[in-house]
Amino acid sequence: MKVLLYFEGQNAISKSGIGRAFNHQCRALESAGVEYTTDPWDEDYDILHINTCYMNSDAIVRNARDRGKKVIYHAHSTEEDFRDSFTFSNALAPGVKKWLMHLYTQADALITPTPYSKKLLMGYGIDLPIYPISNGVDLKRYQPDESKITAFRKYFSLQPADKVVLGVGLFFQRKGLLDFVEVAKKLPQYKFIWFGSVSKVIIPPKINEVLEHHPDNVIFPDMSREPLLRAPTATQTASSSLPMKRQKGLSYLRLLPLDSRSLVRDIGAFDPWLVSGKNCYKGIDNDQFAELIENSIEGKIPDTKEEGYHTAEERSIEGVGQQLKQVYEDVLNGTAHN
Repeated sequence: MKVLLYFEGQNAISKSGIGRAFNHQCRALESAGVEYTTDPWDEDYDILHINTCYMNSDAIVRNARDRGKKVIYHAHSTEEDFRDSFTFSNALAPGVKKWLMHLYTQADALITPTPYSKKLLMGYGIDLPIYPISNGVDLKRYQPDESKITAFRKYFSLQPADKVVLGVGLFFQRKGLLDFVEVAKKLPQYKFIWFGSVSKVIIPPKINEVLEHHPDNVIFPDMSREPLLRAPTATQTASSSLPMKRQKGLSYLRLLPLDSRSLVRDIGAFDPWLVSGKNCYKGIDNDQFAELIENSIEGKIPDTKEEGYHTAEERSIEGVGQQLKQVYEDVLNGTAHN
């Protein structure tokens, strides 16, 4: 069995969640002993595992079909998570959905990152086997390292008494960026650091306004400093992921391995794998987010760090590799199913 992993426009979106997912797929297949190629001109493969949805992606799917190859589409994108992102994204969303349907329905099976996104795709009327498989998290990059903690605190000029709330995601409204800043206003005693990026040319004015004018306790580091995010955060104390209703919640995977207390928005994207009070805390609005962050940082509610890390372990790259291998075998054997 040999797999062609295809990713179009890698230079343009390598820092996105899809870009990281592709990198994790390569490493996952290596860990599972699955032979693969990333060369689209290599015709010696059994399964096309495609990650992107541009024009060349459509062409390579048709070429694979013409050659009798099996096709697995990795459905990273939906109409719902295209909305509330770029300027004019909501107006373009219906057309995006139509294009995605055209691409996805050419496959033998779909892989999608969460049970929530599987539910969305089934709601489109797609009648194909759909496997929810996490994009995975590289636990080795989050091992305790005092030098990383020191570098983190030095870079952000943090004093010993400073307590920090971390967020991560592209500069989109649907990622919860605006709420993150509003919560920071309610908690001026803490530092709020959001790791993210996106060209200011394509994001809405209200997001640009927040990036230019925000409270003094909010920091937006350049994404080139993202390696600092991997510093264990025992001294930083909290992490949050506040995506809106139509988000798959994948950025949170990059926060789970950190030695920190975790907060998410109570939405379907985090069900059933996150349980409030067990491996995280969930809130529904900014007042509740602020209350939970403060109570968590000050030790007024039980700590969820250990269970949060166990949840990350279940989504390790090695585990993802075994799941992908099983899907490939199902598709080749004609036994793929929901």
